[in-house]
Amino acid sequence: MMRTTTLSLAVTATLATPAAAAGIDVTVTIPQLKVAEYHRPYVAMWIEQPGQPTATTISVWYDDDMKANEGTKWLRDVRTWWRKSGRSMKFPAAGVSGATRAPGPQKISFVAGKGGMPNLAPGNYVLMIEAAREVGGREMLQLPFAWPPKPGQTVRAAGKAELGQVVATFKP
Repeated sequence: MMRTTTLSLAVTATLATPAAAAGIDVTVTIPQLKVAEYHRPYVAMWIEQPGQPTATTISVWYDDDMKANEGTKWLRDVRTWWRKSGRSMKFPAAGVSGATRAPGPQKISFVAGKGGMPNLAPGNYVLMIEAAREVGGREMLQLPFAWPPKPGQTVRAAGKAELGQVVATFKP
């Protein structure tokens, strides 16, 4: 009788523990540039599968504080993203768009099935990150990954001008 009670409590405790949600933690370092006229970069992040024409935007940072949504005017300068999926989006986009970020490491987390992050089918994907700055340049990084990820799977890339170190840590 005592053995059954102990086993029941163990099963109940296991079922009550919330499962960690699958997702991606991304740290994007925006470099501090010493230029005469500095504007924070517009940054777009999206996921695509190699060889597939579609892309899913998971985050867009732009000047969302301008009158009459004028900040969207320069989103087309994030050219690759704009051609893939940006031009078909409406802004502000709930769960996807946000304000530009200051220089330094910027952390953002994505949970599968929430916000702009889709529930991915098993396969190979690329996390694309593109930045463009007014009176500045444009740069894009690609971080390939497999889904579902292995525990602790991390992918890194580094830009040379508009983006610094980018680290994506995947949660299965």
